[in-house]
Amino acid sequence: MVEAAANAAVVAAPSPPPPPPQALMERLKDYGQEAAFALWDELSPHERQLLVDDIESLDLPRVDRIIRCSLRSQGLPVAALEPVPESDVSTVEGRTMEERERWWKMGLKAISDGKLAVLLLSGGQGTRLGSSDPKGCFNIGLPSGKSLIQIQAERILCVQKLAAQALKEGSGGSPLIRWYIMTSPFTDEPTRKFFESHKYFGLEAEQVTFFQQGTMPCVSKDGRFIMETPYRVAKAPDGNGGVYTALKTSKLLEDMASRGIKYLDCYGVDNALVRVADPTFLGYFMDKGVDAAAKVVRKAYPQEKVGVFVRRGKGGPLTVLEYSELDPTLASAINQETGRLRFCWTIILLRRKLLQSMDKRRD
Repeated sequence: MVEAAANAAVVAAPSPPPPPPQALMERLKDYGQEAAFALWDELSPHERQLLVDDIESLDLPRVDRIIRCSLRSQGLPVAALEPVPESDVSTVEGRTMEERERWWKMGLKAISDGKLAVLLLSGGQGTRLGSSDPKGCFNIGLPSGKSLIQIQAERILCVQKLAAQALKEGSGGSPLIRWYIMTSPFTDEPTRKFFESHKYFGLEAEQVTFFQQGTMPCVSKDGRFIMETPYRVAKAPDGNGGVYTALKTSKLLEDMASRGIKYLDCYGVDNALVRVADPTFLGYFMDKGVDAAAKVVRKAYPQEKVGVFVRRGKGGPLTVLEYSELDPTLASAINQETGRLRFCWTIILLRRKLLQSMDKRRD
């Protein structure tokens, strides 16, 4: 027995992997995201470091605020929602020819003075169309074969010509409308190459500025991170709302201020009917003296899958509620005075905002 024991091989037990960094794990626990380290023990040393670096790159407090705000909005009580007052809406049929002419001239004068810029939200890919290319690069089936971006560029060129004509009796010159294009990490390079290969569709390269929106972690319905791999959090572009952070971090608000830009026409790339830099709407906006205005269309029927403008509480701020978030009883509610749906004004992703108090906006 002694001899056998002496000749027996000694097998050392594998040492347990080091635990995740304690400080980082505590931070994740504070935000209920510790499950991101669920497969830590199964990762290689290199993969563990990748996971740590990925988590540390996230602005966890900001991400948590956004998640909580989103979860709260899903449970918003029906009584907390109010329709947009009819007095806040100016309908096309309610305008006189004199008003239209006056607004047209006001808007065109502001464009001639270089006070308007155009902001394109172009961070999305055409995944629902079976492509990873930027949506703006698609041939949408027109007889001309033109892409969405080409259509919009040509409309900017047209407004520039109209503004140049308005300047003939003034100091002369040819105004350029600055075009700020928000891409995403997934669409930035192909979008830039698309413009270059088409020689900016007749625009000057210097009047087009590209900047990228950020990304946000993908989360489940209960707000937990979705993992793309055991060592990487799944991420996606942070949506159209990411434009505010992107404008701030890219210093473009300062750029606009330095160029004398006061008005910003913002729209989504997949709006094929958008009137880019519409002088009449700009003049209307200026005439009303408001901070923001949006073009809307009336919802056709209660089940139509479109987002609608609502007020959060009586006299509260305007916001857009997706069709999936609007209670069916509200979606079908009728305004007894007009005989139309109470929540009827739908978003078409075209907004114009007034950029004033630039220092306050930078804060």
